[in-house]
Amino acid sequence: MPTETTIALVDDHRLFRSGIVSLINSFTGYKILFEAGNGEELMRKISPKFKPDIILLDINMPVMDGISTAQWLRDTYPDICIIILSMFEDAEKVLTMVKMGVKGYLLKDAEPNEFEQALKKVSQGEIYYPDFVTRHLVQTFNKHSEQVKLNSREIEFLMLAGTELTYKEIADQMCISARTVDGYRDQLFEKLQIKSRVGLVLYAIKNNMIEL
Repeated sequence: MPTETTIALVDDHRLFRSGIVSLINSFTGYKILFEAGNGEELMRKISPKFKPDIILLDINMPVMDGISTAQWLRDTYPDICIIILSMFEDAEKVLTMVKMGVKGYLLKDAEPNEFEQALKKVSQGEIYYPDFVTRHLVQTFNKHSEQVKLNSREIEFLMLAGTELTYKEIADQMCISARTVDGYRDQLFEKLQIKSRVGLVLYAIKNNMIEL
């Protein structure tokens, strides 16, 4: 029998949590491990022997907000995947969370099928960023880079190159062929005057697209 992916839900609105729990229970292959109303409550409930595979995390919470909680999780439980749930397309917060390495970002009014798709991708070791996240990344990057202009797919590839995914897995993540991925890589090598994947990662770190 396949192992279920365990999930913790951290949000200060009980009614919203209840709806998300019901939705997840309607999916196959997922189990709610626990709920918390803010980051401090999460810290009290989680432990090395009692931790979820995925944490669904709200940003705006009292006591300890999502940004502080994500930073603590990154330092304490770096193997846990984080999916952000937010009411707003706040560009600054989106970029902050992406640089922290969250694996997914969803608006709270996302359709159930999009929600399930995000859970599936993240549970398989991939990332899920909707179009508005990529749009913010492109706008921010190109605003601060006058010499080099990258399109949304090049930026998406550059961020994925900073993960442990192979080029073939990156192709699967981007729903393109391995040859197309090679094309993006070669374009970036030429545009950025870089000769290796390590160079791409260092470039992304230098330009605040990803963090170590």
